[in-house]
Amino acid sequence: MTVPTRFFRVAACVELVTLFVLLANLATLRLAPISSLIGPAHGCAYLVIVVTAWRNDRAVAVTKFAALVPGFGGFLVLRRLAVVGD
Repeated sequence: MTVPTRFFRVAACVELVTLFVLLANLATLRLAPISSLIGPAHGCAYLVIVVTAWRNDRAVAVTKFAALVPGFGGFLVLRRLAVVGD
């Protein structure tokens, strides 16, 4: 299965933004509602990137393992696939 580039871009942006929000919350306010809302969104985006990278036909082993890097895995996959927008 080949995954469109746009899918990886959206998931990578969501993963990175939610990671920054979680870290900013941890460093400043430590509000439980923010963690409860953003934490699952970050985890879901992370899992989407990992699963789709592992199921992508064009991804080699290095690309699949690059997807496991939290926060930046989606961008690493995009770079490794070296695809230009669909």
